[in-house]
Formats: sequence, structure tokens, C-alpha cells
Amino acid sequence: MATTNVLLREDIDNLGGRGEIVKVKAGYARNYLLPRGLALLATKGNVKQVEGERGALLKKAASEKATASLQADQMSGVSLTFERRASATGTLFGSVTSMDIADALKEKGYEIDRWKIVLKDAIKEVGNYTVSVKLHREVTLPVPVSVTSEDVTIEEAPVTVEEPVVQVDADDEDDE
Repeated sequence: MATTNVLLREDIDNLGGRGEIVKVKAGYARNYLLPRGLALLATKGNVKQVEGERGALLKKAASEKATASLQADQMSGVSLTFERRASATGTLFGSVTSMDIADALKEKGYEIDRWKIVLKDAIKEVGNYTVSVKLHREVTLPVPVSVTSEDVTIEEAPVTVEEPVVQVDADDEDDE
């Protein structure tokens, strides 16, 4: 397997931070990191260029962290409640996903990208959970999430009965 040294232009989870030189598989660099502008090949020229930009990058990183900290302070009291249909054992008919959490946060006035919501697997049972929202590489906010059951019994559920449709062929009418 061929590996390549790349210089990261952005923070990438489980890989490294902005300005770091990391060793990755050549295909990952060629097909993902380089086309998206997330990294540059770690050549002497590119390293010098990034060293020159380091001051501006440090200021940008500091302001991003400050903004994320302010947003975390604003969101500190946020808690979410989801009401879903569930079985008698508490298993949901469906699930609560990071997309649902992002939509609920948006309704409360917080625009959070669903990729910043750390949810390993979708929530599939009734209960109380703590979901991490990663606002910045160094700023993570725990958000309490409560999933409750809708109390819908069979008697309360709306029942619709459709009348059967009877078709009459035109040929049957001519026989009479």
C-alpha cells in the first residue's frame, strides 16, 4: 500500500488538525482530501507557504474557538424531547437520528450541521440520552435528549374502512 504525506488545510476528525503533516493512503489523498481542498501534498514549497500563513491561521482558529465557546454558552440550557410511537417494551417504531436532532435544534433557533452531532447509532429506545454536539475541535456541548412514547392505543387510533370498488364490464350489460 502506497502512502503519501499531506499537509492538512482543515481540521479532520480522526486524522489531524489544520497545518499538520500526516501520512495517509495515496488513494484517500488523491480521491478525497486533495479534490476537496482539505489537504495539499507535503512538498517543501507547500510547507513554506503554510508556514507563512500560520499567523493568519492561528488568528482564524482562535476566533472560531471563541465563536464556538459563545455558542456553547448560549446553548447550555437546551434540552430536546422527542415523542415517538413505541412498543410496550419501549422499542421505537423508527428511530431518532442526528438529522432529527439537527431539525429540533433549528426549531429552537440554533443552526447546527447534522455532521457535528456525535451520535454513534440512531436512538431506538425510549429513555434519556446525552448527545454531544461538536461545535469546534476543542468545544463540545452535551445536549440532553429525552425520548418518550406516544400513548396511542388501538381504540384511539383512527380506523378507515374503504368500500370495495365493484367494476362492471361493458360486455356484461349487453348480454341482458
